[in-house]
Amino acid sequence: MANIAVQRIKREFKEVLKSEETSKNQIKMDLVDENFTELKGEIAGPPDTPYEGGRYQLEIKIPETYPFNPPKVRFITKIWHPNISSVTGAICLDILKDQWAAAMTLRTVLLSLQALLAAAEPDDPQDAVVANQYKQNPEMFKQTARLWSHVYAGAPVSSLEYTCKIDKLCAMGFEKNAVIVALSSKSWDVETATELLLSN
Repeated sequence: MANIAVQRIKREFKEVLKSEETSKNQIKMDLVDENFTELKGEIAGPPDTPYEGGRYQLEIKIPETYPFNPPKVRFITKIWHPNISSVTGAICLDILKDQWAAAMTLRTVLLSLQALLAAAEPDDPQDAVVANQYKQNPEMFKQTARLWSHVYAGAPVSSLEYTCKIDKLCAMGFEKNAVIVALSSKSWDVETATELLLSN
């Protein structure tokens, strides 16, 4: 990696460690390797959102051309959000694409992702199924996002009704993650979710 990128990452890494958000346990960053090309980020689910109480792990890959090109960031923790793929963790956020500026930092990225959790952009979705549910049935979206936060990010327990449906399908021998995805994408209808699971 170019020396300019390494020096910059070292400085930004320290900035995150010393930040007020880190001291309040809102954002966190760790090195994955010694040459600063890969980092692991973590953000707390924002208050008054379905993600509250959850901790979300992020994979951050630094390109050779940093800071002139954005880092490649994806969610490692599964999440139900219109702008984040529920399958791959890929993120649709302008500053990670064409709106990146060299003056931006890793702290900016982490805080922007935290803000994205609080203010989804369903008209520019990464996950069309989630975005559709967000627009068509906001209450179901909230319950589904809360359930995913509980199962994958350690947030407090959510809807017992949804948990019972998951248990019912798991008792039929289906794998838990597959059950959660099927029920989430089929509006929590056990019958159509079962058909989907059987067709895979």
